[in-house]
Amino acid sequence: MKLLKQKTHIDFIGKDRYFLALSVVLVVASITFLAIRGLNFGLDFTGGTLIEVSFPEAANIEQVRDNLQSVELGDAVVQTFGAANDLVVRVPPRSEDESSADISTLVLNALQQGVEGEVVMRRVEFVGPQVGDELTEQGILAVVYALIGIFLYVMVRFQWRFSVGAVVATVHDIVITMGVISLLQVEFDLTVVAAILAVIGYSLNDTIVVFDRIRENFPRMRKSTPPVVVNSSINQTLSRTLMTSGTTLLVLVALFIFGGKIIHAFAFTLIVGVVVGTYSSIYVASTTILRLGVSKFDLMQVEKEGAGAAIDSQP
Repeated sequence: MKLLKQKTHIDFIGKDRYFLALSVVLVVASITFLAIRGLNFGLDFTGGTLIEVSFPEAANIEQVRDNLQSVELGDAVVQTFGAANDLVVRVPPRSEDESSADISTLVLNALQQGVEGEVVMRRVEFVGPQVGDELTEQGILAVVYALIGIFLYVMVRFQWRFSVGAVVATVHDIVITMGVISLLQVEFDLTVVAAILAVIGYSLNDTIVVFDRIRENFPRMRKSTPPVVVNSSINQTLSRTLMTSGTTLLVLVALFIFGGKIIHAFAFTLIVGVVVGTYSSIYVASTTILRLGVSKFDLMQVEKEGAGAAIDSQP
């Protein structure tokens, strides 16, 4: 704790060119991965059938996959759900002639092979391709609306240069996070969309803390240049940033390890987003407002006419 309370004097702004180049490389690589590899869309977006079953004892995942392969369901995804004997089977869209009841019966018969006791079906959910298209559109709109809201909020609270910096940092975080998801082919479902929206909120919160300190320091450090003010502000908020990011990552890593496969994609997306968001609040948002020419005059409050005379007239 004493180490975190000590003032740091790291020259973040002096090395901004190197980190700007790193950010450009990461963004370009992420866009390339998204264009070439694409996203591994889950059942929520592609449509298909989700079947939850319960085995009498701990299920052998490899045997379950072999059984599904024997009935030509090799593309099905098998995951544990809670206990070791509970499984979720995600079947991609099949022939339009097959109903969800037919598919669930086929899956249940396949899972029953070689199992002593009864395999119980708990629930069956069918998602049509049209629903998947609607969810894709709504997910994109949710991100766009969030970015518009961020721009307007920061512009009202600070100034338009800060709005641009916040939006650039947020887009930077979203693109890189989705690039990592595309590279590793993490299943992209509604939980990942929720995680991306959470990353937007986390990144904005971290950026606002730095922007607040910059706004406070401009009047205090009137003789200092904007790079010096911004650099000092980042150093002053560094301990808070590291403590917040560190504690958040501890929780997310615990979720990723102990939360089960059903929550892996959500936790992993947030882990990547928190790391990238912490980096962007220091090197992307702050350097962007500097390159847009922010100065102390942009944050000075205009004195109302007659306010000085009123003060002088007081006894």
